[in-house]
Formats: sequence, structure tokens, C-alpha cells
Amino acid sequence: MIQVGDKIRFLNAQGGGIVSKIINKEMVEVTDEDGFDVPTLIRECVVVEPAGQNKPQEQKIEDETFRFSQKNANICEEPEEKIEETPEGEAINALIAYLPMDPKAISSSAYECYLINDSNYYLSYTVASGNGGTFYCRAAGVIEPNTKIFIEEIKKEQLNDLELINVQLIAFKKGKAYSARPAYDLRLKINPVKFYKLHSFTENDYFHENALLFPIVKNNILAERFNISQNDIDNMINQKEAKPEQRNISRKNQGVPEIIEVDLHIGQLLDNTNGLSNKDMLDYQMKTFNSVMTENLKRKGQKIVFIHGKGEGVLRKEILNELKHRYPNCISQDASFREYGFGATMVTIK
Repeated sequence: MIQVGDKIRFLNAQGGGIVSKIINKEMVEVTDEDGFDVPTLIRECVVVEPAGQNKPQEQKIEDETFRFSQKNANICEEPEEKIEETPEGEAINALIAYLPMDPKAISSSAYECYLINDSNYYLSYTVASGNGGTFYCRAAGVIEPNTKIFIEEIKKEQLNDLELINVQLIAFKKGKAYSARPAYDLRLKINPVKFYKLHSFTENDYFHENALLFPIVKNNILAERFNISQNDIDNMINQKEAKPEQRNISRKNQGVPEIIEVDLHIGQLLDNTNGLSNKDMLDYQMKTFNSVMTENLKRKGQKIVFIHGKGEGVLRKEILNELKHRYPNCISQDASFREYGFGATMVTIK
């Protein structure tokens, strides 16, 4: 029988890891080589090194984890509760939602985060945030069919920690046969600027209040998952360049010196980034930056806000370096925190 601490490899996929938690009789949580906690079916695991082998000082199982595993050991054997199923509910639909706690003070409000399960399936879930290399688990558990669950309260100063969210889902039903679904694993890039714009929060089918919704799974398909070739990527970039008016640039008024806003988040510049390296994306962001600067160099007094996000600060450093060497006569400063958060730079053309 598989145990916490066992070193395993995946049966039908590359890689493996260490069993960190027994979720239930058929599922465990595996910490892979990159530090991600991956819910995995036991039948998909092959033990290559049992816990304690050549390791007399193996770490003990925490009491809380043990109680959790004991409580949920027979979860799949329990008769399914009376769940009102619908034909459309056989398709997995899941979303992350954010609701402002004080909609009238959107610039300073905290937010409630919810996970929505719009399906006939139970969903074992983990929600984590990180920087692409390491992640921090914000919530984990099981959400019942056709319901929503509170994840956490997010304060305004924590928004920049949410630029990259990792959501993992495994679907199942209790006490009855069901159509197997794949495990879902999505890294969701969230633009913090959306939280400062009231129109980002819209009417929806899940809350009485307006909410900011991010799909995770749509009709059994992982949101934003596309298979495209390099030619598709090149065509996509060329189409964007051929239609500069489609860039996320908004002028509050047409006259100078009203502020121009340019959102340089790659998700706002390109519809899809599959196949692009970090350098490719940074080059495209800087190409957009220089294009906007060139278009406005003769507009003396023009103010331009470049929204780059906080992240690791790579894009911001590139922008400041370009301003210093290529546009030395222009003035730059941090844009208004109240309106843009921490991740924006305002340039004034001189």
C-alpha cells in the first residue's frame, strides 16, 4: 500500500515525486521535482523507493494530515448524496471569481475569492500562487457539485502576489459510475489592473453582486489551451502589428496632454502566447513600448502610462533602461498607485 514519503514515478506520464499526502482511498498528493503538489490517482503511481528505505530519520506524518486522510479514506465508497444533476452538468465548467467587499470604494476595497464548480462532479482542487518557479498553496480540498466555495480574502496590497495563479482539478463522483475526466492544471495570468476598474466586475449567473470571473475549465476543455504552430504564432504577431489600433491603448480625450494608457501585459498584447519564450514575449512588449514612444515623440507634454505589472521587475527595468539611453529628454516616474497599483510607469514627452 502506498504511503506518505514513498518515492514514485508516474505510470502514464513522465516524471514523479514524493507522496506528501493521502487524499483518499484512490488518490494521493505528489510533490514533483519542481515543488508542485499534484493530486494523482494511486493506480497511476509506481513506487520506486518505499518510505523509510535507507532513511531512518524519515519525517513523521503530521497529525493534521493523518486525521485528514483517516476522515477521507472512504470518501469514494460513500453513497453519493442526493445531488440534483442536469444534462449540461456532465460537462466540467469551473471558474475563479473575485468580488469587491466594498464596490463603492473600488480603489481601496479588499476582495473575496471563490472557486465555482458548475458541474455534476465533485472536484478535488488546489489553488496556489507563485512566480512560475515556486508556488504557495492558498487553498486545497474538495468542492461539491453545482456549488461555490469561499477560498480567501484578498487585501489590496496582496493583489500583485496574484499575477500567476495555478489551479489543479480532479473530477469524480461518489458511489456511482461516471465518465472519467482528465486532471486539469492551469496557470492563470491575472492582470492586477483589472481590480482597479469597476467595469471589470460584471453581472453573472453565480452571484447577486457583480464579479470578476476567470474560467478554469470550459465544457471539459482547459481554458486558454490551444495547440498552435510557429507559423500560427508569427501570423498572430503580424496581424497585431498590421492593426496597431487594436493594441490596448486608450486615450481619455483626443487632445494633448490627456493621458494615454498602454497595457504591456503580454496577455493584453497577444491573444495566445503558446510557443513563445520569455525573451520572445519581452521583445514584443519592448517593441510595443518603442512603437508608442515613436508615435508620440512630437507631442510635447504628452503623458503616457505604461502598465507593466510588478512581477519580477524585468519589464520595468527594460523600460527604464530604454528611457535612459534612447529617450533621455523624457521624464519618467511611478504612475498613481491609487489608479494603477504598483506596476505602472508614467512617461512625459519633452
